[in-house]
Amino acid sequence: MSARPIDHNLVPDKLDSFWMPFSANRDFHEMPHFIVKARGTRYTDSNGHEVLDATAGLWCVNAGHYRPEINAAIAAQLEQTDFAHSFNASHPLVFNYTDRLVKHAPEGMDHVFLTNSGSESVDTALKIALAYHQVRGEGSRIRLVGRQKGYHGMGFGGLTVAGIGKNRTAFGPLLPGADHLPHVLDIERNAFSRGLPPHGMELADELEAIAELHGAHNIAAVVVEPISGAGGVILPPEGYLKRLRELCTKHGILLIFDEVITGFGRTGAFSAAQRFGVTPDIITMAKGISNATIPLGAVFVSNDIYETFMSIDAPGVELFHGYTYSGHPVACAAGMAMLDICESEDLFTRARSLHEFWMDQALRLRGEPNVVDVRCHGLIGAVEFSPRDGQPMARSKDIGKYCYDKGVWTRVIGEAVVQSPPLTITEEEITLLFDTIIDAARNTQ
Repeated sequence: MSARPIDHNLVPDKLDSFWMPFSANRDFHEMPHFIVKARGTRYTDSNGHEVLDATAGLWCVNAGHYRPEINAAIAAQLEQTDFAHSFNASHPLVFNYTDRLVKHAPEGMDHVFLTNSGSESVDTALKIALAYHQVRGEGSRIRLVGRQKGYHGMGFGGLTVAGIGKNRTAFGPLLPGADHLPHVLDIERNAFSRGLPPHGMELADELEAIAELHGAHNIAAVVVEPISGAGGVILPPEGYLKRLRELCTKHGILLIFDEVITGFGRTGAFSAAQRFGVTPDIITMAKGISNATIPLGAVFVSNDIYETFMSIDAPGVELFHGYTYSGHPVACAAGMAMLDICESEDLFTRARSLHEFWMDQALRLRGEPNVVDVRCHGLIGAVEFSPRDGQPMARSKDIGKYCYDKGVWTRVIGEAVVQSPPLTITEEEITLLFDTIIDAARNTQ
């Protein structure tokens, strides 16, 4: 008997075969929610309800949904080469794609290792950092430093340096030897800052205390998000990233920027490193790199790191690391088409051109009921609400639902309602987005 055709507009007969990620599965089964169409900046659910996608999927559909150019590139690649691995062999497209990709990276980062996700990119970056020191004869450098409230994917390496407790506590001690910088969220001093917060640069100096505690010669790398995403959209204080760079250079520690969220135009440049004028040693990316059509990730490394591995005396493999799908031809085709779009439509700089308008609209929330902070930069934003007494996250969850019912799908993180729309969003849609959040604040107590 042939399988029954799937109608994506209908609720499936069974819901428990798929274990949903980061979800209250039992709650979903009681009230399922299905997206069945995506076009431009809009989603349509199975009830025919259209909503503005105010989070670009999960920070990743930077060029908007349903780009025929990407669809056509994927189809054309499947007609030619569906798959070829890159273990001592490869295919031409991956070399052409990465050569073009690195031209957008910060100066001095001309080499890229391809992965399939942000989680893989982070774990790859950490392994490269550890192996780099070993190759250089500094094998004592095995400690990793992350930051509180940081999110670095769900691999064991990324979880080790991450700083969101709920993501970590179920999985044991993780990797040994990690430490964490304090987070930089300071609502009391920085609430409603226009742009980067003015207070908190000194928190970078906590790296000195960590170096003194463990010995700087034992620390391999510091990894931070230039702008924290899953921790609630936390912006770096003015001068903070520059100070981290100075300290890492002083102590011979590699600095890794996790740009899975901030990369590919989200802050108004190809990377937040370029936007903020601070160049790390390693940059991780994913999400927007393929417009989320095909899983793809990347790890950009400094020329010094790459050349150190290439100068190893022993013949053969320089780094015993990789994935079956590293440089997958279909993913590279999607990535190449995404580069075409970003270059022809100036998407890497579009968030910078909308930055002031975005902040103007977001900061209208100041003074609205229960709003305690607004944080925004590029096309990233968060509106923080005070919690209800004894009901953490209840108010923000209700505000998120209110917005969805009114046609705007935001993301709720803790007490914050977060925004990261497609970079193709218009000024009219930005106004609609924040009008809807204001309406929700006034009508949700």
